[in-house]
Amino acid sequence: MAFGGHTRLDVRRPQHHSSCCSSSTAVALFVALALVAVWMASSMLATPADLSPFQPTPLPSQNPPSTARMDYHPPPVNHHQQQPAEQIAEPGVGMPPAEAGTQAELLTETTTTDQGPWPTQAKAADSNKEHTASYTWKLCNAEAGADYIPCLDNLQAINKLRSTKHYEHRERHCPQHPPTCLVLLPEGYKNPITWPKSRDQIWYNNVPHTKLVEYKGHQNWVKVSGEFLTFPGGGTQFKHGALHYIDFIQEAKKDMAWGKRTRVVLDVGCGVASFGGYLFDRDVLTMSFAPKDEHEAQVQFALERGIPAISAVMGTKRLPFPSRVFDVVHCARCRVPWHIEGGKLLLELDRLLRPGGYFVWSATPVYQKLPEDVEIWEAMSTLTRSMCWKMVNKVKDRVNRVGIAIFRKPIDNGCYEARSAANPPLCEEYDDPDAAWNISLQSCVHRLPVDPVIRGSQWPEEWPLRLQKPPYWLKNSESGVYGKPAPEDFQADYKHWKQVISNSYMNDLGIDWSAVRNVMDMKAVYGGFAAALRDHKLWVMNVIPIDSPDTLAIIYERGLFGLYHDWCESFSTYPRTYDLLHANHLFSKIKKRCKLVPVIVEVDRILRPEGRLIVRDSLETINEVESIVKSLHWEVRMSYSQDNEGLLFVQKTMWRPNEVEAKL
Repeated sequence: MAFGGHTRLDVRRPQHHSSCCSSSTAVALFVALALVAVWMASSMLATPADLSPFQPTPLPSQNPPSTARMDYHPPPVNHHQQQPAEQIAEPGVGMPPAEAGTQAELLTETTTTDQGPWPTQAKAADSNKEHTASYTWKLCNAEAGADYIPCLDNLQAINKLRSTKHYEHRERHCPQHPPTCLVLLPEGYKNPITWPKSRDQIWYNNVPHTKLVEYKGHQNWVKVSGEFLTFPGGGTQFKHGALHYIDFIQEAKKDMAWGKRTRVVLDVGCGVASFGGYLFDRDVLTMSFAPKDEHEAQVQFALERGIPAISAVMGTKRLPFPSRVFDVVHCARCRVPWHIEGGKLLLELDRLLRPGGYFVWSATPVYQKLPEDVEIWEAMSTLTRSMCWKMVNKVKDRVNRVGIAIFRKPIDNGCYEARSAANPPLCEEYDDPDAAWNISLQSCVHRLPVDPVIRGSQWPEEWPLRLQKPPYWLKNSESGVYGKPAPEDFQADYKHWKQVISNSYMNDLGIDWSAVRNVMDMKAVYGGFAAALRDHKLWVMNVIPIDSPDTLAIIYERGLFGLYHDWCESFSTYPRTYDLLHANHLFSKIKKRCKLVPVIVEVDRILRPEGRLIVRDSLETINEVESIVKSLHWEVRMSYSQDNEGLLFVQKTMWRPNEVEAKL
């Protein structure tokens, strides 16, 4: 992994432990030591001492009961939600030692240090603390209504654009001041249908749009059926079902090996994301994206179905992903003019595709002979040859009557060096291929790594081995995010999150995990949280904040996915699209750069009604977040604190204010 010379690491405040300095505490200390002995004999639930980078919270028995606070709030009767079996007691007070250890696990911290030359995506950050104590909420008065995405629906900025030739109007244009209004609910909104049934049908009232039915109903994208929108599994290039099309691609290039060699796919111009939705059946994870355009709510349909997707466009900026991370890139009639302007957009795919990875292109120029199609095919053939992509197959599907062309990216620089004309040129040395946040597209090809210990020089381990094995390019000579040698750091993080999830999140929070599908880790580090949830029927969007250590490539290397994001801005997704958000020491860091209230408003926007938020942070930040969400009429299910660290577990409700703000 290439490291930058200038970093700003995610440094967290170490925990402060009280000390015994008076003879009056001697008895208490004796009792505490006795309880430690009992606990060690009866419980193995707390994080073991060898995870020192995570600085485990002292066991409840080592501190007077007054140093810990547990507020557990049983939810009201709700037939759609699993209820906790019993109230959780304060650790160490009327609680068996093993259960007290479980509560200690809740607060086991994953602290970072300033060790290790980890780059970040951020260039600058301003401190902006907030001291608001009371809140008044109003509904957003945006033209997009219930579908409002602040950075994609900023009409004031869009109307000032000098050109829309390169889809600038579909790119992010964030308001100078993030909104603090709440997005209204669609009339008749219901709790979403759960996976896997949701792949086939969703409530019409949750996404009440019919344009795609009119445009694409004959291609089996989506249909209206009573109170439901149904998805037959078709698409423009696979009217007879996505699974047949997926298997057709496999037959066309057998070493693509869905779910083994190929684990992480990028689907460009995804429509309603049926391709990615059915790749789950082949144990493949797909990052699908499409712009917020005249194909009304296509990404919203995908997310309501329980299929991962983001709103994005191939315009003038790089996509928010690191280089050389996708095993396969797919485009089925994705309406992207790859061949124009020196192939700038196709060169962005080249940046994202692993050396040796495949580009699957299914479009009319591949199999039709109309003059325009022939012209585009010839231009694409010339462009891909100049990029050193090799066409490994071109074949027609007799069932769907469409064709695909499969291209393979080279694994070394030999072809680049042998070209008679360097067009497109090789990128300059200063052009960092991993720089992806607000970076303009370039018409150049990045050199491939030649050192066998550099990321991208080898294909990852087959899935699922790659999930838990440290990437080959993590070096023992370099410190990880938490200060240990990088491979050891990776393993310790994975072990930590497996323990937290199995010992605490699965049992102590009262979550019906069978109803959880769309999950986001808002500050993911190595992706250990997502990896620990692998056996559950859900997916996790791993977010690396732009001012955190840039570990996103590690997440992709282990067969997971995610993106970069600045949490001082809105996320590129529709409202009401996630079931669970996880924020591990995120908000205390955000407060140094922007106000906390707009960030929590954004959390409210993307979280579904009755969705959950888990916050692990400093006690000061926990109290601030709790105050804000209570004013939003969220239900506090559990709050727990000890030694200036806390955990907050809250649930959003259907509440919306009555008053509407002035026109945005």
